[in-house]
Amino acid sequence: MEFKINNHTIGLNYPTYFIADIAANHDGDLERAKLLIRLAKDAGADAAKFQHFQAPKIVSEYGFTHMNSKVSHQAKWKKSVTEVYAAASLPQDWTPTLKEECDRVGIDFFTSPYDYDSIEHVNPYIPAFKVGSGEIDWIEALEHMASKGKPMIIATGASLIGEVQKAVHAILKINPQLCVMQCNTNYTASPENYDHIHLNVLKTYASMFPNVVLGLSDHTHGNATVLGAVTLGARMIERHFTDSNDREGPDHKFAMNPEAWAHMVEETRLLERALGSADKFIVPNEQDTQVVQRRCLRAARDIKAGEVFTREMIDVLRPATPGAIKPDQIENVIGTKALFDMPAGKELRWTDLGA
Repeated sequence: MEFKINNHTIGLNYPTYFIADIAANHDGDLERAKLLIRLAKDAGADAAKFQHFQAPKIVSEYGFTHMNSKVSHQAKWKKSVTEVYAAASLPQDWTPTLKEECDRVGIDFFTSPYDYDSIEHVNPYIPAFKVGSGEIDWIEALEHMASKGKPMIIATGASLIGEVQKAVHAILKINPQLCVMQCNTNYTASPENYDHIHLNVLKTYASMFPNVVLGLSDHTHGNATVLGAVTLGARMIERHFTDSNDREGPDHKFAMNPEAWAHMVEETRLLERALGSADKFIVPNEQDTQVVQRRCLRAARDIKAGEVFTREMIDVLRPATPGAIKPDQIENVIGTKALFDMPAGKELRWTDLGA
């Protein structure tokens, strides 16, 4: 399976596509948002992604204020959940400006819409829909986005395989262009999170959904998860992006800074080169070593014409002189007759032997 996002072809036989999720890291500043777009491009990202939501349409004030306690990363927030979401929301009048900045620097503009109004608003500006993990079972919204006919990318954190299956099948009935991302939705940036990434789920997805592109939405800091995912077939990677992990805000701590992002892309490009072909063959830069490291059959002593070869008359030594008899042919050489005199150490060739 493969599909196009602007000038990029996404699929197993194409370079990994990197999405820099700027999300709320604009900190309410349009110029800062534009700066992060430029930094993401310079660091090697293929897309700069934002999130379009309106606090009253994504969180319930009543619901969060009546919870027994805040959970996970939200426990460290100094404001209420509703206030944080309101502050992090992206004004709709920014959208054309952000799209123009992405076009200007040559990076794809993405955003995740979290309500029907936002879906309609962003549709003219985006080449694909990215759906966050929290929407996995909002099937009507998934179907609505899929009906727009653009590639769909869905993260699958904090969900059961049955929920993923239901969402994937709902989308595929409408739209065959789909990337399914393995994801862990713990945003604490704790080193313990590596125990919960479960990249092997990508093998399950490859088996269950052979006609989708695989991806990873990740919130760790190192490159191990990304390199592992690409090795297992993922070709879309999403990570949060910031200019500094020291800034205040809900997403900065677990985001990647430009230096780390550039290193991740560089390491992935090296991995892609190293993955290479599934065929096993002697590659061009091994041509010399296949001679000097491998062995051939050689005369173990001076041999006179007419002598019949025994095993003791044969050495197996480097180098494997081109045209010489290879070691796996020893049994076929034993019992043959030397047609010419041979000095000790000379390679044996079939043209030197007779019945």
